[in-house]
Amino acid sequence: MDLMPKQIFFTKGVGIHKDKLASFELALRKAGIEKCNLVYVSSIFPPKCKLISRAKGIKLIRPGQITFCVMARNETNEPNRLISAAVGLAIPKMREHYGYISEHHTFGETARKSGDYAEDLAATMLATTLGIQFDPDEAWDSRKQVYKASNYIFKSDHICQSAEGNKNGNWTTVISAAIMLL
Repeated sequence: MDLMPKQIFFTKGVGIHKDKLASFELALRKAGIEKCNLVYVSSIFPPKCKLISRAKGIKLIRPGQITFCVMARNETNEPNRLISAAVGLAIPKMREHYGYISEHHTFGETARKSGDYAEDLAATMLATTLGIQFDPDEAWDSRKQVYKASNYIFKSDHICQSAEGNKNGNWTTVISAAIMLL
């Protein structure tokens, strides 16, 4: 049995409900992956794997399917508390080499800041694997140029879902995920 993912897509969602678990279920529904039996895996983007659109990926899922994913999740029942969950990606130009997917979940950060951090984290993990020299204290924009100039990193990107906690104190859950299809 070959468990090597051939395709990956990104998705995100937010759910609000008085029950914490129901809030998570609603976030899964918004993301389009509620029918899956999700299995969390670590953060490797497989060699030669194809990144596909969310719409195409959701069409390929069957109810009850065991589905591997890298997921960032955050939740709160504190009114107006800002939460986010982001997944970052870095894929090398050499498609025979693996890439990285990172998760980041935080409080008080905007979607942009959280997403950029997740993307930077994935790119940093890939860069260090490839032996690219850089200053970890440099700003992300400067480091991004080093990654691109190195001729190793083909693509870096992220997806992020953020939300403010429900004003009535209901549970608010945010998720971002990389869904792996065999």
